[in-house]
Amino acid sequence: MHLAYPAVLAALLFCVGLYGVLARRNAILVLMSVELMLNAVNLNLVAFDVWLRDTLHTGQALTLFTIAIAAAEIGIGLAIVLMVYRNRGTSDIDKLRDTAETAADDGPPAPAAGDDPAQKAEAAA
Repeated sequence: MHLAYPAVLAALLFCVGLYGVLARRNAILVLMSVELMLNAVNLNLVAFDVWLRDTLHTGQALTLFTIAIAAAEIGIGLAIVLMVYRNRGTSDIDKLRDTAETAADDGPPAPAAGDDPAQKAEAAA
């Protein structure tokens, strides 16, 4: 089998995943697109392992490692998305970004009337 077939398929999968990360607004679909990109990398690892006829099967070992990392990543990612959905009521990335920028633009909160040290010194005098 030629190396070009799995390499082209992996490139297409990676491009579809990259498009999903850049164009989607739902956090769960972004996580699915990241998984698609990782699977494209896994396909390349296994294809090059078979093509090079590696006796240690390094590509397959790295693929198993990548699958384990991806499983941990998706578990933590879904937990974060669920907590954000419970707190904010949406998993739309644009709306979450807008609320974060609005909170950052407001600046630090103004001190309360009794919190100013100069006012405390005047009141004590």
